[in-house]
Amino acid sequence: MFLSIWKFYLDGFRSMTIGRTLWILILIKLFIMFVILKVFFFPDFLKGKTAEEKQNYVGNELIIRSANSLTK
Repeated sequence: MFLSIWKFYLDGFRSMTIGRTLWILILIKLFIMFVILKVFFFPDFLKGKTAEEKQNYVGNELIIRSANSLTK
């Protein structure tokens, strides 16, 4: 049963014409979203810190952000 399902999808992907181009565009878009954007827009604030420093940083950020959201 699983083999017949695998063959069905494999034949479907092999016979694609426009779909193959669309899959390539989807993969390029995912690469841009998860690799390129992460490098430039999501810096690693916790790099090189100990576990205790990470805990303190996250705890302080949660407290500060929750206090700021209450004052708005």
